[in-house]
Amino acid sequence: MTMSELLRQVRVIDPVTGSDRQACDVLIVDGAIAAIAPQLTDYPADTQVNDCQGSILGTGLVDLYSHSGEPGFEERETLATLAAAAAAGGFTRVNLLPDTVPPVDNSAVVSRLLGKGQGGQGGQGRTEKFTPLSSPSPLSPQLPQLPQLPQLSFWGALTTGVQGQQMTELAELGAAGIVGFADGQPIENWGLLRRMLEYLKPLDKPVALWACHRGLVGNGVVREGVYSMRSGLPGNPAIAETTALAALLELVAAIGTPVHLMRVSTARSVELIATAKARGLPITASTTWMHLLLDTKALSSYNPALRVEPPLGNPEDVVALRQGVRTGVIDAIAIDHTPYTYEEKTVAFAEAPAGAIGLELALPLLWQNLVATGEFSALELWQALSHRPSECLQQNVNAIAPNSPAELILFDPQHTWTVTQQTLKSRSHNTPWLGQQVNGRVVKIWL
Repeated sequence: MTMSELLRQVRVIDPVTGSDRQACDVLIVDGAIAAIAPQLTDYPADTQVNDCQGSILGTGLVDLYSHSGEPGFEERETLATLAAAAAAGGFTRVNLLPDTVPPVDNSAVVSRLLGKGQGGQGGQGRTEKFTPLSSPSPLSPQLPQLPQLPQLSFWGALTTGVQGQQMTELAELGAAGIVGFADGQPIENWGLLRRMLEYLKPLDKPVALWACHRGLVGNGVVREGVYSMRSGLPGNPAIAETTALAALLELVAAIGTPVHLMRVSTARSVELIATAKARGLPITASTTWMHLLLDTKALSSYNPALRVEPPLGNPEDVVALRQGVRTGVIDAIAIDHTPYTYEEKTVAFAEAPAGAIGLELALPLLWQNLVATGEFSALELWQALSHRPSECLQQNVNAIAPNSPAELILFDPQHTWTVTQQTLKSRSHNTPWLGQQVNGRVVKIWL
């Protein structure tokens, strides 16, 4: 049976072609875009017609790296709840780091996880029940939530047990279906890292590394600066990131293996990356969404949900990161969704594990704080959340054009909702926005 939907007068943001069209009619038939025009009059008689004025149709969002609780910590998050959270946030592709129990450091674990994903917990093309929003958007009666969940892919570990001491069977992992190689933890054995980059070069898979010098971090939990001194919390100096980054860039220059730089969080790092790119080094880089929104001033509440790693930057870091994203020095915005239970996070700030959830919150809060304020254009944000992350993964996002598959989301920037345990799809609720009102919600996804 043919399924046909017509979205009337929707704003279309296409980061692939670099276009932002304010009012279009878009016809979607059987999961593909059939037509786009200022006004469509020729469409099947049984087409569902929806007034989408004020809403945004964009390409599906792509998350470079996040954490799953499953396997090993299902009380934090399962693949099913993570996929539901991702869909609610507009992410059609999510790539999960290997620090599970057991870790994703051998082909058997990869096969097991891919089987789970394809068997009904987020695999590509699989449809599942998707609970409607508890506070429906005005569009919801016309556009019920599409019962589809995003594609979950998995990074393969660089080192056994994600311990940074012994490399995994890289070629075997690379052939097992992973999206690329990453530990999600800093690798400080530079001799080992050099050998791994040499072995990885012919495999032609993405490699993601986090530049962090644990010895310089010490017991620091907030970015070193005026606030760390005022708060009495131990400081994590910016040089803990930049010294490791400088060494890593030298390795890349010597070996030539393309590398993605994760979790960039300081102004000096943006400078180093800009210089390295100008030299032609094969690197891409990402920062996380929270590092674009918040700085050390937010930590006056001592809310343990704000304990993240790397720590939130000083105000000048946030300015540099935002500019880096806008200019493309920082290629992509990652979510780094890190779920923890209430009991794990409800402790003193310095004792809390680092991480916060974000798959459901990133798009509305980035839109609310960067686009609605005029600092970013809508296209700039969409490029950093969709097209450019896919390029970092050596993948493509389909343009919003006739005959293209519909990997799309419909976003209502005016929809107001409150972040509660009931409105979140994630099993964990460790976010500083819990209990707060947010503007913007994803109404529907197409896969």
